[in-house]
Amino acid sequence: MITENNTAPPLVLATRILAVGSLLGLIVLGLAWELYLAPIRPGSFLLAFKVLPLCIPLAGLLKNRMYTYRWVSLLVWLYFTEGAVRAYSDKPPSNYLAMVEVVLCLTLFVACALHVRLRLKAVRKEG
Repeated sequence: MITENNTAPPLVLATRILAVGSLLGLIVLGLAWELYLAPIRPGSFLLAFKVLPLCIPLAGLLKNRMYTYRWVSLLVWLYFTEGAVRAYSDKPPSNYLAMVEVVLCLTLFVACALHVRLRLKAVRKEG
Protein backbone atom coordinates (compact mmCIF):
# COMPACT_ATOMS: atom_id res chain seq x y z
CA MET A 1 0.00 0.00 0.00
CA ILE A 2 1.18 3.54 -0.73
CA THR A 3 1.85 5.49 2.45
CA GLU A 4 1.92 9.18 3.20
CA ASN A 5 5.59 9.56 2.20
CA ASN A 6 4.71 8.07 -1.22
CA THR A 7 6.75 4.90 -0.86
CA ALA A 8 5.46 2.09 -3.00
CA PRO A 9 5.16 -1.60 -2.19
CA PRO A 10 8.16 -3.66 -3.32
CA LEU A 11 6.29 -5.30 -6.20
CA VAL A 12 5.20 -1.90 -7.59
CA LEU A 13 8.81 -0.72 -7.37
CA ALA A 14 9.99 -3.90 -9.10
CA THR A 15 7.56 -3.41 -12.00
CA ARG A 16 8.68 0.20 -12.32
CA ILE A 17 12.34 -0.82 -12.48
CA LEU A 18 11.51 -3.58 -14.97
CA ALA A 19 9.55 -1.19 -17.19
CA VAL A 20 12.26 1.48 -17.22
CA GLY A 21 14.97 -1.13 -17.74
CA SER A 22 13.22 -2.81 -20.65
CA LEU A 23 12.45 0.56 -22.26
CA LEU A 24 16.10 1.56 -21.96
CA GLY A 25 17.03 -1.85 -23.34
CA LEU A 26 14.81 -1.29 -26.38
CA ILE A 27 16.39 2.11 -27.00
CA VAL A 28 19.94 0.79 -26.70
CA LEU A 29 19.16 -2.30 -28.77
CA GLY A 30 17.52 -0.25 -31.53
CA LEU A 31 20.45 2.14 -31.77
CA ALA A 32 23.12 -0.57 -31.61
CA TRP A 33 21.24 -2.77 -34.07
CA GLU A 34 20.75 -0.14 -36.75
CA LEU A 35 24.03 1.73 -36.31
CA TYR A 36 26.55 -0.99 -35.56
CA LEU A 37 25.49 -4.62 -35.05
CA ALA A 38 23.39 -5.39 -38.15
CA PRO A 39 22.29 -2.35 -40.15
CA ILE A 40 20.09 -3.03 -43.16
CA ARG A 41 22.54 -1.16 -45.38
CA PRO A 42 26.10 -0.39 -44.28
CA GLY A 43 26.50 3.30 -43.53
CA SER A 44 22.75 3.83 -43.31
CA PHE A 45 21.55 5.35 -40.08
CA LEU A 46 17.99 6.36 -40.96
CA LEU A 47 16.37 3.29 -39.40
CA ALA A 48 17.99 4.24 -36.08
CA PHE A 49 15.41 7.02 -35.83
CA LYS A 50 12.84 4.34 -34.98
CA VAL A 51 13.92 4.63 -31.34
CA LEU A 52 12.92 8.30 -31.06
CA PRO A 53 9.31 7.51 -30.10
CA LEU A 54 10.67 5.34 -27.28
CA CYS A 55 12.59 8.29 -25.83
CA ILE A 56 9.40 10.30 -25.31
CA PRO A 57 7.86 8.10 -22.58
CA LEU A 58 11.15 7.64 -20.76
CA ALA A 59 10.68 10.87 -18.79
CA GLY A 60 7.13 9.89 -17.83
CA LEU A 61 8.22 6.48 -16.61
CA LEU A 62 11.04 8.01 -14.59
CA LYS A 63 8.55 10.48 -13.06
CA ASN A 64 6.22 7.54 -12.33
CA ARG A 65 3.26 8.93 -14.26
CA MET A 66 0.43 6.42 -14.46
CA TYR A 67 -0.80 7.73 -17.82
CA THR A 68 2.60 7.05 -19.39
CA TYR A 69 2.56 3.42 -18.24
CA ARG A 70 -0.84 3.03 -19.88
CA TRP A 71 0.02 4.39 -23.31
CA VAL A 72 3.48 2.78 -23.42
CA SER A 73 1.77 -0.59 -23.06
CA LEU A 74 0.04 0.22 -26.37
CA LEU A 75 3.03 1.77 -28.15
CA VAL A 76 5.22 -1.24 -27.46
CA TRP A 77 3.13 -3.42 -29.79
CA LEU A 78 4.51 -1.55 -32.81
CA TYR A 79 8.02 -2.60 -31.84
CA PHE A 80 6.84 -6.12 -31.02
CA THR A 81 5.40 -6.39 -34.54
CA GLU A 82 8.64 -5.18 -36.10
CA GLY A 83 10.61 -7.66 -34.01
CA ALA A 84 8.32 -10.57 -34.87
CA VAL A 85 8.43 -9.83 -38.60
CA ARG A 86 12.19 -9.34 -38.66
CA ALA A 87 12.78 -12.45 -36.53
CA TYR A 88 11.26 -14.53 -39.32
CA SER A 89 12.38 -12.57 -42.37
CA ASP A 90 15.91 -11.35 -41.58
CA LYS A 91 19.08 -13.41 -41.63
CA PRO A 92 21.46 -13.81 -38.69
CA PRO A 93 22.49 -11.82 -36.71
CA SER A 94 19.58 -9.47 -37.36
CA ASN A 95 16.95 -12.12 -36.64
CA TYR A 96 18.55 -12.83 -33.24
CA LEU A 97 18.43 -9.13 -32.40
CA ALA A 98 14.78 -9.13 -33.44
CA MET A 99 14.10 -11.97 -31.00
CA VAL A 100 15.72 -9.94 -28.25
CA GLU A 101 13.49 -7.02 -29.25
CA VAL A 102 10.41 -9.26 -28.94
CA VAL A 103 11.44 -10.38 -25.46
CA LEU A 104 12.09 -6.79 -24.36
CA CYS A 105 8.71 -5.70 -25.74
CA LEU A 106 6.88 -8.46 -23.91
CA THR A 107 8.76 -7.61 -20.72
CA LEU A 108 7.87 -3.94 -21.07
CA PHE A 109 4.21 -4.72 -21.71
CA VAL A 110 3.90 -7.06 -18.73
CA ALA A 111 5.77 -4.64 -16.45
CA CYS A 112 3.54 -1.71 -17.48
CA ALA A 113 0.32 -3.70 -17.16
CA LEU A 114 1.30 -5.06 -13.73
CA HIS A 115 2.47 -1.66 -12.57
CA VAL A 116 -0.85 -0.01 -13.42
CA ARG A 117 -2.83 -2.84 -11.89
CA LEU A 118 -0.83 -2.92 -8.65
CA ARG A 119 -0.89 0.85 -8.24
CA LEU A 120 -4.64 1.00 -8.75
CA LYS A 121 -5.08 -1.84 -6.27
CA ALA A 122 -2.94 0.02 -3.71
CA VAL A 123 -4.96 3.20 -4.17
CA ARG A 124 -8.24 1.30 -3.68
CA LYS A 125 -6.92 -0.19 -0.44
CA GLU A 126 -6.05 3.26 0.85
CA GLY A 127 -9.37 4.86 0.01
